[in-house]
Parts: sequence; C-alpha cells; structure tokens
Amino acid sequence: MNKGPVTAFMQRHFLHFNAAALTDAAEAYKEQLDKGSKMMITLAGAMSTAEIGKSLAEMIRQDKVHIITCTGANLEEDLMNLVAHNHYRRVPEYRHLSPRDEKQLLDKGLSRVTDTCIPEEEAFRRLEKYLVKLWKTAEQKGESYLPHVYMYQLLNSGDLEKHYQINPDDSWMIAAGKKNIPVIVPGWEDSTLGNIFAAHCIDKTLKASTVKSGIDYMILLADWYSKATTNWGVGFFQIGGGIAGDFPICVVPMLNQDLGRKKPRWSYFCQISDSTTSYGSYSGAVPNEKITWGKLDVDTPKFMIESDATIVAPLFFAYVLNW
Repeated sequence: MNKGPVTAFMQRHFLHFNAAALTDAAEAYKEQLDKGSKMMITLAGAMSTAEIGKSLAEMIRQDKVHIITCTGANLEEDLMNLVAHNHYRRVPEYRHLSPRDEKQLLDKGLSRVTDTCIPEEEAFRRLEKYLVKLWKTAEQKGESYLPHVYMYQLLNSGDLEKHYQINPDDSWMIAAGKKNIPVIVPGWEDSTLGNIFAAHCIDKTLKASTVKSGIDYMILLADWYSKATTNWGVGFFQIGGGIAGDFPICVVPMLNQDLGRKKPRWSYFCQISDSTTSYGSYSGAVPNEKITWGKLDVDTPKFMIESDATIVAPLFFAYVLNW
C-alpha cells in the first residue's frame, strides 16, 4: 500500500525516544490487524472535545477498531461538538484567567475544558431534550438500555440532523453507530448527561433502572471478549488512564480468575500518557505491572508513549491509515 505524506514523514523523522515508540507501536498495531486481531481503543480525557473524531471515525469506518471504551464525557461530547460546534468558544489565554474571569464564563453558560468552552444551552440542553424523550419512551415500554444505545437511537432517529454544525464524517459516534460497535462507558453517571439523568430520577420523572449500569457493561464486555478471542486475540490501545482504561482491561483477569474460563490475555498493549510513574498510580504504571494482575502476558507487545495524546493520537491513527 502506498504511504501517505504523514506516514512517510514519521518513518523518516520519528526514529528516537517517544517518537520512535509512536511509530513502533503504530507498526505493531497494523501487524495485529494483519493477523486478524480485534482492537479496542479507550478514550480518557476530553478527546472528543479535542475533535479526535476527525481521525478516529475513519479508523472505525475502515474496521481498524472494533470496540471502544470511553468516559461518559467523551460519549456525549462527540455529539455536543456535532450539534453545537459553532457556539463553542476557544480561550487560548486560559492559563491567565482569574477566578473572576472563570465566573464570567459560567454566567455566560460556557463550561471550560482547558482552552475550549462548551455552551450549555446549545450543547447539554439540546441533547437533554431528545434523550429525556427516549428515556421516557423506554420506561413506558418497560425497556432498559445501556447509555451508548440511547445515543445510537438518537442518531438513528434523525432528530439531530437539522442541528449538525460539522461534517458528520468527523463524528466518531456516527461512525460507530453505523457499524453498531460496542461502546463501553463505565461510570457514565459521572458525565453531564449522567448527572441530568440522576436529577430526573431524584425528582421522580424517571426511574434509575431505565439506564443500565456498569455491571451490565462488564457483562457485555465479557461476552464480546470471549467471542472476539476465538481466533487471534484482542489488542488494547489506551489513550490516557483512569476508568476508561482500567475498567475494560480487567475483563481478562475476571474471565480467567473469577470464572475460570482460560481466555487469552490482551494480545497487544499501547498507552499514550503524560502521567509519571508514582506511588499507586494507575495512569502512570508501566505496562509490565499489568502482568502481575493477569492482564498482559510476558510476550505481549507493550508500548508506552509519554506525550500529549491530542498530538500523538491523530498521528498514530494517520500512520495506521497510511495517510
């Protein structure tokens, strides 16, 4: 396959240190795909607000990622960017904002994520209107679904299309929905829409059972992993740390140690992280630590790219896509 300019540039210049780890990991990712391995990508941080969909969506369309685990924020913020992008405000001088400046952003309904402000009315409340309708419809029918399934229902309904403010090809959630790939969202309650759902449960307009929980996600993941490892195995590409990484990687020791099913460990591991190794840190733990937990094997290809994921992840995906 012909190499695109980004791939060719990386192969010529990214030869040492973190740059070399990036190209080595991307090359090994491609080798996993060639062997028939399924691949998981995990999204922590605010990668959706960083518009990772511009590259991740194409990875999904080309079947180079088969399952995603993300925080509730990443699940909802891809759709928020889709329907409210024109109302976002960038604040490049965010490092110099005073507490009074931050209060003024709040008063304007602008919730800041580093240098980007998400507009409450155009983003959060716009999605809330449609999702509350879906939640109530499911409840009336005695049905219950996982958080990402409601998002897929919303996308499939066509209700959001009149609100699109970016090219829908740049939405990773749209791409994932069209492929109907599982999106595991542990701790969804921690997201803005999770908070909104909880508020509706508190005021008795909805029942908590209408949205399934993290236990249901682990059961789904265990079933998916068991089926996906019948041939070669499943690779694990982790952006950041936290629950988006720790929750899904634990499915392997659960299957093996708690259920005794003797499933293979993850067949590939790569993490992009700017966390330093420190006492008890998960995000900064070196990959070899995961061997002691039964998550990785001695011969599992392991890579740690210590850098900013907003810079590295698009380059990684570009390499895998031969851009």
